[in-house]
Amino acid sequence: MRNYDISRSTTETSIDLKLAIDGTGKSSIQTGIGFFDHMLTLATKHGLMDVEISCQGDLEVDQHHSVEDVGIAFGKAFRHALGDKAGITRYASITTPMDEALSTVSLDISGRAYLVYKVEGLKDKVGNFDTELVEEFFQAFTSNAKVTLHIHQVHGKNTHHIIESIFKGFGRALNTATERSGKITGIPSTKGTL
Repeated sequence: MRNYDISRSTTETSIDLKLAIDGTGKSSIQTGIGFFDHMLTLATKHGLMDVEISCQGDLEVDQHHSVEDVGIAFGKAFRHALGDKAGITRYASITTPMDEALSTVSLDISGRAYLVYKVEGLKDKVGNFDTELVEEFFQAFTSNAKVTLHIHQVHGKNTHHIIESIFKGFGRALNTATERSGKITGIPSTKGTL
């Protein structure tokens, strides 16, 4: 089983996270930020991962520390759960519609952390969620998972729909890129390591 449990505590947050890459899409996510929980649940469901997240954060300050630190923990758990990456597909490029919104998420499990985030025109908030934190989450995940991630908004007017399209696509890209292929033996790189 490709899974990993992580606990991470700082003066700002305390996080327990369990990840099973080869899951069925079950989740139990409690960060204290309703919209963020909803987005992570969508990513888990469409990514066919089993995820449990409990985060106690300094929400009296704002949501930034909780969102970023969940991204850090999720990225670290993902990197460790993959192990040596032998036999994985490695790449994925997923385009996901959500009503009028359309986004493309492209992923390379490369061992190199790089984020390209091209999303414009979001309203400042969805409910009480600060939408600028979407990019913060993906930056934290990318840096700690050691993956290359490109997120491009193609269309969209409704901020909720745009972000939902992105998180669904993110989950689907993780699922596709981590699938094991019978055609691939060993590490999918001419360097012999990822």
